[in-house]
Amino acid sequence: MSESIPAPDENNAWRLESTGSSKDWVKSPYPDAANKYYMVSADGHVQEPKDLWKVRLPETYWSRLPGVTVDDKGDQFQKTEGFRPLKIRNIKFEGEDALRNASGRDPAQRAADLALDGVDAEILFPNLGLTIWATPDAEFSQMMCRAWNDWAWETYGPYNHVLSPMACVAAADIEGAIAEIERCAKLGFRGLSLPCKPVWGSPNHEDLNYNLPEFDPLWACIQDVDLPMTFHVSTGRDPRTSRGNGGAVINYAVHSLAPTMEPIANLCASGVLDRFPKLMFGTIEAGIGWVAWALQALDEAYKKHHMWRRPKLDRLPSEYFKTNGFASFQEDKVGLDLAREYGLVDNFLWANDFPHHEGTWPHSAQAIERTMAMLNEEERAKVLGLNSARIFKFDIPERYAQSSNT
Repeated sequence: MSESIPAPDENNAWRLESTGSSKDWVKSPYPDAANKYYMVSADGHVQEPKDLWKVRLPETYWSRLPGVTVDDKGDQFQKTEGFRPLKIRNIKFEGEDALRNASGRDPAQRAADLALDGVDAEILFPNLGLTIWATPDAEFSQMMCRAWNDWAWETYGPYNHVLSPMACVAAADIEGAIAEIERCAKLGFRGLSLPCKPVWGSPNHEDLNYNLPEFDPLWACIQDVDLPMTFHVSTGRDPRTSRGNGGAVINYAVHSLAPTMEPIANLCASGVLDRFPKLMFGTIEAGIGWVAWALQALDEAYKKHHMWRRPKLDRLPSEYFKTNGFASFQEDKVGLDLAREYGLVDNFLWANDFPHHEGTWPHSAQAIERTMAMLNEEERAKVLGLNSARIFKFDIPERYAQSSNT
């Protein structure tokens, strides 16, 4: 990428829309500002080599790896063990959309591209690797997780002070997950990525889920290594459920984002945090507008369904989230409008989702101006970077540590 951001094409011109920074903004989200906010993107995606798993897993597993198949008509389909086949369409990306598709492969260039967007540090998640949980075979999933973690640390370990990958684990393989978490903690990973549902696929009450005591050994391990755990969208079941008209929109909003609420409800309503009070956990890329409503709904159910609830909790479900939980977003003015009123400013983490199209790169400053005018200076600083620095233990550069936003 060049040293400057090109002008957006007509499909992305709206990204430059901004109300501007009003006079009460002491600091700025623009990368060249002398008084810039310290900014951490809590959600970014690597660009893995396509043969990452093939070169790291035994040949006996190659036929089960994500890939491409061709039918008798010559049509190509994306093949993943736990997803329905997806027809590959030859879409020609142009302008900024093509730029996003091609960005983020080299760590040094990635850091430079992020700096052009004002980002000082980034939390990294899989891209192609979001399919490593898309199988009901937990041990196979764990093998793919280990391979991804090895590659991620080899590639980004030297940049971990600013580009920090999350260690991926297949939670349903509890013994294997504990071993992998301990290994990755020793390497220096800053956090963990667990699937939204430990057993991939459609809901089944017989499946293990995070509210059950079988997971206590895993929670004990995570609390012991003192790493936050994240739940990224589209990691519990196939998000490509709807087909036909509107499918792309329906699948993203309903089948990708919405199910990310489930692990939060499991942890906050089941007594896990009474037994393991130091656990830190959060959703990634699911937005924040739903959080205040969801916490209110959990509290209401806990109070009104007292005749069925078990166990009795030390606190209301919402209180566990406020002390131990977090949620990332790209643009979510609705959620930010509610942040102060519902005491959630310390729980919300901004992200630019680089290089995905649903993110804000390379025009994050304008998006921040569009959505954060209702926050005061201290609140903006927390949401833009200080909350992430606290949760993921980033060292804040001296030029920011000496400023008034810390």
